[in-house]
Amino acid sequence: MLKFVLRRIWYGGWVLLGVVSVVFFLFTILPGDPARMMLGQRADIASIEAIHKELGFDRPVWVQYLDWLNDISPISLHHNENPESFFYHDTQEYTSARLLVVGQFVVVAKVPYLRRSYQTDRTVVEILMDALPNTLLLATVSILFAMLVGLSLGVVSVLWQNVIVSRAITVLSVLGMSLPSFFAAIIVAWLFGFVLADITGLSMTGSLVEVDDFGRGTYIQWENLILPAFTLGIRPMAVVSELTRSSLTSVMAMDYIRTAKAKGLSRSRIIIHHALRNALNPVVTAISGWFASLMAGAVFVEFIFNWKGIGVVIVNALEHYDFPVIMGAVLLIAVMLVLINILVDVVYGILDPRVRMQ
Repeated sequence: MLKFVLRRIWYGGWVLLGVVSVVFFLFTILPGDPARMMLGQRADIASIEAIHKELGFDRPVWVQYLDWLNDISPISLHHNENPESFFYHDTQEYTSARLLVVGQFVVVAKVPYLRRSYQTDRTVVEILMDALPNTLLLATVSILFAMLVGLSLGVVSVLWQNVIVSRAITVLSVLGMSLPSFFAAIIVAWLFGFVLADITGLSMTGSLVEVDDFGRGTYIQWENLILPAFTLGIRPMAVVSELTRSSLTSVMAMDYIRTAKAKGLSRSRIIIHHALRNALNPVVTAISGWFASLMAGAVFVEFIFNWKGIGVVIVNALEHYDFPVIMGAVLLIAVMLVLINILVDVVYGILDPRVRMQ
């Protein structure tokens, strides 16, 4: 098992390298100048060139790329004598431990350094860590809602086959899968946060932590979590419901299920105690994939509901061409996706003994 996990981590590292490379060169070819965004449209040429030199934009693109990889890598290479040389960065920005000295270069081990925001001069790690708990909470509540409701609907549709209830669940599942999150967010916010606000007591926008109107402090608003979590959970709920129904239907045709029926067990007992566990593999795949995608797909939903998470951070960074924040957010989401996929493979071996980690 350990060998399998280490091999998956090795492959995951290559995936992260590909993601970082694509995003880096994509933003390199796109129009826009962070220095002008920082200084304003009336900035003089000398000031812009000074910012370019400070941020390293005056260096060749391939040098900027390798310097960026050197910063985000846990093991990096630095020059001891010439600050303007290849593979250099201010090591005072992070704590490092020397591993090896090779001529004029030193190999160090460190925590990956995601640099600083062009707009606020805060470290990207601080910005992401401030927003990450809100996004994790939103994604977790959404996937729990999708899992509980989706599994329940899937089991009910198999228990009551060829009944109007089962057909209604199927129609709702298809409708939920075809409904884009950003469109659902607008409808849900308008309907439950505006039209029915007097009944629901919910507002169209708001984050978990709100500031008092008089600026005297902050307070937690748990009700602001309901609408964005419901909106994000609609599509995965529909997918889980349909997958559960389809997988259970296939499992119910197996020999050991016929044996259980011959013993006189009730249909509900057979489904819940015998068939459901073997039908969970595709559901686990869907849940894991959706949880990772919710981290990235929450951008529009968070922006519409003004939920202060990674999505709002990414939108603000794109608006101001804040490249380090964008790269840091993309890298964080990619790392979480790789880790979740590894965890899912391990869970497969627990749920289904026929799966062997070779």
